[in-house]
Amino acid sequence: IIQAEADFRKANILLDAKEYDGVAFNAHQAVEKILKALYMKKNKKGRAGHFIIYVASELNVPEELMKEIKKIAPEYLISRYPDIVGVAPVNYYNREMVVDYIKIAEEVLKWAKKRILE
Repeated sequence: IIQAEADFRKANILLDAKEYDGVAFNAHQAVEKILKALYMKKNKKGRAGHFIIYVASELNVPEELMKEIKKIAPEYLISRYPDIVGVAPVNYYNREMVVDYIKIAEEVLKWAKKRILE
């Protein structure tokens, strides 16, 4: 939970700095880490890999939230590698795109944290 929330804070700091590729990456990381924390609580073991759709489906995330997770899932790669979308990630993102990722991360954090702390 602590690291997921730290990544979420970083995403917001980078949003203010207009470093949108960093926002996308850190928002994804916040989602990945909070889902893995919930997975660890439920299964008493970790979950390797960065493909958050698998983790979310194993946690039976509600369909509406799963739609949002599917939107942010590719950002682990897109935000880091120029060959994915044909331009440097720093030139790919805009504020509107990443504000949506911040909202998604916030929703997932709230949903998962509630279940972790139950």
